[in-house]
Amino acid sequence: QVQLVESGGGSVQAGGSLTLSCAASGYTISSNCMAWFRQVPGNEREEVAAICTTAAREYYSDSVKGRFTISRDNAKNTVYLHMSSLKPEDTAMYYCAADLRWGAWYVPSRYNYWGQGTQVTVSS
Repeated sequence: QVQLVESGGGSVQAGGSLTLSCAASGYTISSNCMAWFRQVPGNEREEVAAICTTAAREYYSDSVKGRFTISRDNAKNTVYLHMSSLKPEDTAMYYCAADLRWGAWYVPSRYNYWGQGTQVTVSS
């Protein structure tokens, strides 16, 4: 049984930093793409970043490029999202996703596994 457990969310002032963690069990994070998405109530789930083994690269949405960094620790089977220069518009529930079935990394429906999410709130 695959489990993804996010942690590290919280409240921070604009300009601050947070690092989210996604610990996986029952799944090897280096076997495929791992990604972070975020969602605000009433809106669709939005892509944030992905790290993909096959392509050996990371991907970022334009809204976070240069401010967020995705990384992984294969020994801990954990993916991280380091967020800096946070803005109020970064406020959302952040979700970890694993195992991209096919195609573009930014399509939520193409991932097999999801965590429960961790809330990030950025105040101005």
